[in-house]
Amino acid sequence: MKTPGAIAIVPACQRPCGPSLQEAQISIFDDAHGVLTRAGAFEGGLVSGVLSVTGLVLLGWFANWLAKKLVIRPVTEIIARTPLRNEAADARSLVTHLANVVPAVILLQGIPLVAGLPERFVLFVQVVAQSFVVFTLARALSDLLELANDAYELKPDAASRPIKGYVQVGKIVVYAAAAILITATLIGQSPFLLLSGLGALAAVLMLIFRDTILSLVASVQLRSNDMLRVGDWIEMPQLNADGDVIDIALHTVKVQNFDKTVTTIPTHKLISDSYRNWRFMREWGGRRIKRPLLLDQTTVSFLSRQQWDDLRAFAILRPYMDAKEQELAVWNAAHAYGEGEEDRPANRRRPTNAGTFRAYVKAYLKVHPRISKRGTLLVRQLEPTEKGLPLEIYCFTNTADWGEYEAIQADIFDHLIAILPQFGLRLFQQPGGADLARLDACVSGGTHQSRVPSRQGDT
Repeated sequence: MKTPGAIAIVPACQRPCGPSLQEAQISIFDDAHGVLTRAGAFEGGLVSGVLSVTGLVLLGWFANWLAKKLVIRPVTEIIARTPLRNEAADARSLVTHLANVVPAVILLQGIPLVAGLPERFVLFVQVVAQSFVVFTLARALSDLLELANDAYELKPDAASRPIKGYVQVGKIVVYAAAAILITATLIGQSPFLLLSGLGALAAVLMLIFRDTILSLVASVQLRSNDMLRVGDWIEMPQLNADGDVIDIALHTVKVQNFDKTVTTIPTHKLISDSYRNWRFMREWGGRRIKRPLLLDQTTVSFLSRQQWDDLRAFAILRPYMDAKEQELAVWNAAHAYGEGEEDRPANRRRPTNAGTFRAYVKAYLKVHPRISKRGTLLVRQLEPTEKGLPLEIYCFTNTADWGEYEAIQADIFDHLIAILPQFGLRLFQQPGGADLARLDACVSGGTHQSRVPSRQGDT
């Protein structure tokens, strides 16, 4: 016989210990629905509004993708057929930025049409979209300026009058205007109100953009006066710059030195400091030779009649020697003070080996095929020093090429140094180790010989 208590216990034990999974999921959705309902999520169709915004975003993304597909490839192919084919990347960047405006415009124009969205949310999306449009258009204008600079550099005279500095100034103006418009959009004020407030910040802006202002003024002066071009060889020792200009920008000028290092010079330094520009030497078509030969002054002397006649072997010297003989004969005859006085060496002018050699060097340079006939040609004596009598050669080659110039200069001085002894002259040179060794040998040999007789006399 079962007791009532047992009957009550068995059904209780047979019931499940917790709710089923389906019941738990229904309970969660009911709770979420209750929370959203209490928050007013379903008042005014907020869910449909969120779905509409999502669809609007997807539509903008698709329009952006479609615009890039339909525009970028044709534009790239068109540019590939023009002289701007190497600048296709700049054109592609320009089109990409313009295509990015499409989704922002769709979102800007479509968000007010979506029902059920809070007014503040709509205003926020519009402000962000407008700011994005302004920023993207600024980037597109920057790409357009860069593309214009690339097109200008294709002109033959672009290297002499680059506009890269002006392009950079234009970019600064574009981004500054974009910053003002974006700020005015975000705070909901007129951009003219912000511009009026910039007057009070003029001193701060002058301090912040000091280098930019100086560089802009320097760039204008450099270009208007044609003081610097890309490709110019400039020398600026105070900044360790000696090489070719490879880039002229708004703030800096890059110089590739001959050791292949690059020196960056602030643009305004090229106005405030001095530098040497070798471009005009290249345009002239020749380069100057200015180097002395140091003659040993103890070898300078008058030429004897035999030496004078021997020098007639140099054909280029004969016109000089004929003219010199006539000049000396007239002078000696005019300044003879008595019978037979003109025959005394002290009363006669006579040619010297240094003067004749000077005439030979000048005649040799005049007939040299690599010496320019347009430039100044001088062979002159400088002030004597403790290192000898400098005989300076001053002339110009007919080429500005560095390698050819050095070869021409070396050939000329090789010839002159080799021919000096035929004029009885010798170059001054400080004694070296070999000279001192010979001197020591001479002194030692002379001392040994002087001691031998004394020893014989002793024996």
